[in-house]
Amino acid sequence: MELKLCEAIRPDQEVEVKKPRKRKRPECTKENCTTPAVSGYDRCSRHGGGVRCTDETCTKGARSGYDRCRRHGGGPRCDEETCTKSAVDGYDRCIEHGGGPRCAEETCTKSAINGYDRCIEHGGGLRCAEETCNTSVPGGYDRCKKHGGGLRCAEQDCNTSAVSGYDRCVEHGGGLRCVEQDCNTSAVSGYDRCVEHGGGLRCVEQDCTKNARSGYDRCSRHGGGPRCAEQDCNTSASSGYDRCVKHGGGPRCPNCIDWIDSRVGNTKYDGWCATCFKDTFPNDPRSKISSTSRELLVRRRINEEFDDFTHDRTMYTGHCDCTHRRRIDHRKIINNTMIAVETDEFAHRGYDKEDEIVRYDDLYMIFSGKWIYIRFNPDDNRSKVDFEDKLETLIDTIHDCIDKIENEENDELVEILKLFY
Repeated sequence: MELKLCEAIRPDQEVEVKKPRKRKRPECTKENCTTPAVSGYDRCSRHGGGVRCTDETCTKGARSGYDRCRRHGGGPRCDEETCTKSAVDGYDRCIEHGGGPRCAEETCTKSAINGYDRCIEHGGGLRCAEETCNTSVPGGYDRCKKHGGGLRCAEQDCNTSAVSGYDRCVEHGGGLRCVEQDCNTSAVSGYDRCVEHGGGLRCVEQDCTKNARSGYDRCSRHGGGPRCAEQDCNTSASSGYDRCVKHGGGPRCPNCIDWIDSRVGNTKYDGWCATCFKDTFPNDPRSKISSTSRELLVRRRINEEFDDFTHDRTMYTGHCDCTHRRRIDHRKIINNTMIAVETDEFAHRGYDKEDEIVRYDDLYMIFSGKWIYIRFNPDDNRSKVDFEDKLETLIDTIHDCIDKIENEENDELVEILKLFY
């Protein structure tokens, strides 16, 4: 047999080296799946190929070198004591305990979004495509939830975002509901009941069953939540403000915002307070006073009995540059004495006593004659006398005051009469 000797290779000769052909793995046999099957199996890992997690009812693939999936204990665990979560690949800790890349923002310890060097709060991840909006977007969308991103509620004509894992918004049944019988309110996150039926953290104050404010262990009444920034005031600050309503917190009525007795605006009246709205827009349907309003009933009864009473009109300071603009429910001047009838619903039990005193001073600056205040409580929280009988007592009292003024028997500069307090 003739032997063929190998030819010698010259130093300057180029030799073509052929790489061994990589054997292509067969595709997963699952219909419409083109992923290569796991070696030794006819399916990919997603469709059952490879070793399965040994946890009962779990069908996921086990981590390499383990008999369980990551969720059920497969793979390296976090090094933090008592923590059983999976360590992030390439780290010895879970995300919560420092595993994985951190946000590049100074002093921020949150995880950076995959593919970014910052967390969501500091700009990591895709942003909403809506102009001027910098909110992050749900996966697979180019807009945030507010601007249409994410799944919407399946209820007809509802465009609110669906609760994660549900096809409806909270209002239309999305999310966990309260387990209390016949209650369909949403359960508080992490609880099986709504706020009314015990869901959420409770105030730690003894015998108090109200919910604690978020981030606090007490309710608003017992010190939970931000306090008013005004010195010596311990009242709760209005949401989004650093002061309580009395000291300027909350959205103010645009008409009386600069007044000393400015009121909080009401969304029902387009941000105006009820009094200013009804004075400025008397023909608006929202300005109509209920025919059963106690103040209106008092007004009607006074008008039936007396002439020339002015009702609920602002009193301006005309002789100086003061900015006081106070209102009196029903007033009339007789011989340099002002009769001021105030319909104090529920005896003004929630009003600030100091502000009441300041109010008397302000009104005296506007009118410097004598004053007779009749403070009338039409409600039954202090007295169970029938309302009609209370009205007759009020009318008799006004008559007595008028007689006293006309006979020049009112000697006091300021007299205050309280009825049914």
